[in-house]
Amino acid sequence: MEGKARFILAATMSSMMVLMVTLIVTYLNLGFRPDFLIQWGKAYAIAWPIAACTGYLVMPMARRFTTRLVAIIDGTA
Repeated sequence: MEGKARFILAATMSSMMVLMVTLIVTYLNLGFRPDFLIQWGKAYAIAWPIAACTGYLVMPMARRFTTRLVAIIDGTA
């Protein structure tokens, strides 16, 4: 997977994961208070670009690791 598809996958996956994690952690840290959505939005806006870039950069390495691990588990390595 190269180019646009790799970028879109990293952006989409990281967006969904960061949405859930920041939502839960913000709630656990602050509770549901009047400025909850603003605080959650700030956390999301900071975390998502970092997660998207990280996902884009580590995806090839993670794919190779997964392939090797599955081969070991299946006994084909």
